[in-house]
Amino acid sequence: MQGMLSRETPLELPHNCWSAGGAVIKETLHDCRNKTGELALHLASMGYAVDALDWAESALPTADTSPDAPSVRWLNLDIERGNLSKLAPGGYDLITLRMVYAFVRDRMRLVRTLGRRLREHGALVVVTPLAATTPIERRRIALDEDEVALLMSMWAQAQRFTANGMAVLVLRGLNKPAVQIANPPCPQPSSTNEVQAVVTDAHGRVLLSRSTHRWWQLPGGPSEPGERFEHTAVRALAEQTGMTADPADAHVLGLSVDAQEGFSRTSAIVRITAHTGQAQPPKPDQSGHVDWHPLHDLQRLDRLSAVSARALDTVWPGVLPYVPSAHTYPVNNTCPPVPGESSEAIERRQQMADRVIAGGWAPSLPVQQALRSVPRHRFTPESPLRTAYHSNLAVVTEHDDRARATSSVSAAWLQADMIEHLRLAEGMTVFEGGSGGYNAELIAHVVGPTGRVITVDLAPYVVHRTRRLTAEAGNGRVTAALGSASDGAVEYIPRGGFDAAVITYNCWDIAPAWRDHLADGRYLVLPLEVHDYTRAIAFQKHGQMLRATDFTFCGFIRDRGPAALAVPSVNLADGELQLRFPDGDPADTSGLDEALAGPRHEVATGVTVAGNESFETLQLFLATTLPGFCRLARNHDPDSGITALPKRSDAAAITADGSLAYLTHTLVQDGPTPEQRRSEFLAHGFGPSGPTLADQLAVGVHRWHAHERAHGYPDLNVFPAGTPDFELPVGHLLDKTHSRLVWTWRSDAVDATDVQPEKVSAHD
Repeated sequence: MQGMLSRETPLELPHNCWSAGGAVIKETLHDCRNKTGELALHLASMGYAVDALDWAESALPTADTSPDAPSVRWLNLDIERGNLSKLAPGGYDLITLRMVYAFVRDRMRLVRTLGRRLREHGALVVVTPLAATTPIERRRIALDEDEVALLMSMWAQAQRFTANGMAVLVLRGLNKPAVQIANPPCPQPSSTNEVQAVVTDAHGRVLLSRSTHRWWQLPGGPSEPGERFEHTAVRALAEQTGMTADPADAHVLGLSVDAQEGFSRTSAIVRITAHTGQAQPPKPDQSGHVDWHPLHDLQRLDRLSAVSARALDTVWPGVLPYVPSAHTYPVNNTCPPVPGESSEAIERRQQMADRVIAGGWAPSLPVQQALRSVPRHRFTPESPLRTAYHSNLAVVTEHDDRARATSSVSAAWLQADMIEHLRLAEGMTVFEGGSGGYNAELIAHVVGPTGRVITVDLAPYVVHRTRRLTAEAGNGRVTAALGSASDGAVEYIPRGGFDAAVITYNCWDIAPAWRDHLADGRYLVLPLEVHDYTRAIAFQKHGQMLRATDFTFCGFIRDRGPAALAVPSVNLADGELQLRFPDGDPADTSGLDEALAGPRHEVATGVTVAGNESFETLQLFLATTLPGFCRLARNHDPDSGITALPKRSDAAAITADGSLAYLTHTLVQDGPTPEQRRSEFLAHGFGPSGPTLADQLAVGVHRWHAHERAHGYPDLNVFPAGTPDFELPVGHLLDKTHSRLVWTWRSDAVDATDVQPEKVSAHD
């Protein structure tokens, strides 16, 4: 019987109460052995609300025999493989595993799962026979001392009692250690060539054994003279785990060379893609025990062999936070995709797809099917399933030396939205700038068996990771290439150009290659920065012109390639404030410090927005129509109260003549719901021309409210740099290095075709 218990109110017990708890459990075992449900009833009599679980329905009381115990809920549930949604959402004060733990295959994962369901100060109690006092023919129901020690090491507090020859373990405070990677003893000089075999099961978990030195390691060992690495891996797997595999299903992915104690060791990393049999060590005294581990749990192991860690990182780059360096040589070996995922992953993927579809981000059936089919978690192997399948969060997969995100898997809703705007069809060839694997696989699923995706990234690690993860879980239609995405992918351009192109990082400008390599009439989608405001914009190509068709509010990791732009900025008020000029050279800011030391002029616009209402078009409207536009930010504390801006926030601003004005909003109507709360836009001005500039901002807000607010985004047409002004349509012109952007808002309607575009700002 598996027991999970909670009180209606949390227990208030002293820490030493667990000694008494041990005695209670000892007494219960003595008096109630083989009495169905007696432990649950005894705990209920102590005041607990009890969830009594067992995988065997026969172990639960029947309707005829069930005692009258309203505080006991009898559940037929397998805690290792079943859906745990039936359990109490608030967690438990006490969880008991009586005569259960030895029968669990995936022990470490189960312990972590149960540990996360304990309330503060709660305890997990494991009652188990010991191998030393159990007859040989019944050892399968018992734990040896090494397994007991491993279980106890996972907890901040662990006590052990004895009850009728069995161990009673009282465990509290699940540890969250970072994996310690250790070097195993150096092999003899004649055994310096060895193999690490990487095997996964039907749930996508990797097989590790616990060595006699108490670290985890992959199956493997030294090669025999003249033996191929593939045969060594298969032989070691059989000898150490009892499972069998065909050498044809063993693929060498790379060689790792390191030195320890003066000896050079060469390790071959072999991926075994198919196997048969159950994992159980034929020689427990030599191999310890074996367990299947979810990939995201590897970083929580207590100790891991450095050689095995390098092999795991070769197969799934980034799955471990730190791997000791060694010389690694990849082998150009074709390795087929390896299936395997848990029922939880499938369930979470369907739930993620349901949320994205319900939000209106994936209206087409092909994109919906891609979301439901492509295993997102296999492209973020270091992340828990709940993180991988969160529909609104990006999963960071690489950081720089300052802990800033440099690569990620974008939020699922945004990936679906951008793919929808590509207007894909079967058989198309698509260019992707910025790699990661999952987004490319979604696209490959949409374009079908005859389609193809070319993904380009300038970071060797990102390309390597993309190649490995698409090889592990892809469909074979994604090609990852190393290079600057702004140069396109010249060697892969199909006749007539790419059928679609998508860029997955913030772009300050539109690279000429993206337009030139795109087939006429087809679509380019990219997150474009306009005065530091980012929108994922879909453009349709018409000759040399790109015409915007869709806008989506978003944010991505910024460009790190040769086209990246350093944003000019000027610090004010001793560094408390900063003016940023994302789309132009810095304006003359002389006199602004003196202006900020003077009075602040305020203009109430009378224009309000609800708490849940987007005003994203207002940002672009002001940025593209007001001369002298910039961004004002407050960098740090202390707040002198000059601007009343929140810390690390910014505001739309304009500057001229040694004066400054900026826009904020303040709550003017409170309410219990976002719809009932309303905030009013306020314009603030400093300096001699501050009142005039504040009035200009206020007028801009009124124009937006009267003409743009109800209609969404404007017309946007993009032309190559060098296009003469007389060839441009009427509108507000924003020049970038390679592009000329013309914004035409509804409030700009003019019945004179000879009016030239108004230049808002320029960048040399």
